[in-house]
Amino acid sequence: MNQFVLQHGKSAEMLHFPHILELGMKKNGFIQQNTFPTTAMVGLRIYHIIEGRFEWRINHQLYVFYPGDVALIMPHTPFGCDNDVLKIGSFSWIHLALKKQDGYILPGKWSGLSEVEAAAIGKILYLNNQPILSRFEEAGRIIKCIYTELSEMEVAYQARVNHQVDELLIQITRKMTRQTHSTRDFPKTFTQLEVLLRQDLAHQWTVEEMAGLVGMGTTLFTEKVKSYSGFSPINYLINIRISEAIKLLKRADISVTDIALDTGFYSSQHFSTTFKKLTGYRPSEFRKNHLRNI
Repeated sequence: MNQFVLQHGKSAEMLHFPHILELGMKKNGFIQQNTFPTTAMVGLRIYHIIEGRFEWRINHQLYVFYPGDVALIMPHTPFGCDNDVLKIGSFSWIHLALKKQDGYILPGKWSGLSEVEAAAIGKILYLNNQPILSRFEEAGRIIKCIYTELSEMEVAYQARVNHQVDELLIQITRKMTRQTHSTRDFPKTFTQLEVLLRQDLAHQWTVEEMAGLVGMGTTLFTEKVKSYSGFSPINYLINIRISEAIKLLKRADISVTDIALDTGFYSSQHFSTTFKKLTGYRPSEFRKNHLRNI
């Protein structure tokens, strides 16, 4: 594959793909000065190393990339080389414009993913922000396939390109969860999962989404959670919601209704019923007893 750069607004091939800001492949045969400055862009940037060894800074942290590795740069994150020097080697890349919703980046209307699938991918990208994905050749293959489709423009190429972009996002999030969480080290994974869930308890987490965060299928995930905690995944999540609610009820400046919504309950009544079932007190009773004992 020869060098190329396709940019939306400049390249005819990109006319129907406003969500693909740039697609390219570079072969660098010698060290180049002042060619790779640090930049921060609105899109999600994905770089796949084909040959060579590159030292790149992502959000001011230095990372070393080898063939097969992927650099994942979130929107508005600084990315570049020290002294703007680009070393010998080759790499391909794609820049994607993803919409922002509730603090997460999500695929747009072009995507074939369901709302639930898109939301899960957006949350994993946000919560598992890893700038380096090791030995991830699949990303390079997908980028090459996108370029081939854009170049040849055969029948249904638009659908094919969008499908490949979806596939790239799916494979990236799966790689992220597998790289972060090992099924052989579930106690550590379990602790990390709880941290991730507590960061967004207001979200109505499904078993599929929770399993996705740790790179497992729902059946294995359910078995692991049951074995480790004694609860089903949903009851395990409810216990986390209640434990967080207990902390918040000790603060007099937050209303019970706000606590209910912030911890993921549908209503204050749903919260009150569940809270009493698990603690023996209604939220207002618990708060009154706590404040009286201060």
